Amino acid sequence: MTLHIRSETPADHAAIHALTEAAFLHAPHTSHTEQSIVDALRAAGALTISLVAEDKGEIVGHVAVSPVALSDGSKDWFGLGPISVAPARQMQGIGAMLMQHALDALRARDAAGCVLLGDPAFYARFGFAAQPALVLLGVPPEYFQAIALRGSVPAATVQYHAAFEAN
Repeated sequence: MTLHIRSETPADHAAIHALTEAAFLHAPHTSHTEQSIVDALRAAGALTISLVAEDKGEIVGHVAVSPVALSDGSKDWFGLGPISVAPARQMQGIGAMLMQHALDALRARDAAGCVLLGDPAFYARFGFAAQPALVLLGVPPEYFQAIALRGSVPAATVQYHAAFEAN
């Protein structure tokens, strides 16, 4: 596998949309709007980091990172996701590679931290953990996780960008 992780280009938009739709097609606990969320984040200028995993010219993975608002006024916090891997390429380490590159990009931006919604067993290996003081309303707390990249995790309610309401 000759995997290359790079920033998205405008020529990638349709492939990212199709990949994201396919990656979440049979996933449990989803509204199946992830591809629309990525498109809406991009249209709103809120897609802070958008990385693709490319193998021999084919996009096989994607990760989106966007700013989040914290009720205590903390700045420089981001939400990671959606993260997508082509169904035929899952369980090959592509998602882990995208995660590491996204976290490295956040550190390079001097981000304070990152939140995500997902499987605790997968994301714990990257340092994410449920933080009782950091809340996303309406979500089981064990699936809402955070990592502080500088400083500590604040006590706050998190709000994702309005693009997450996209259909």
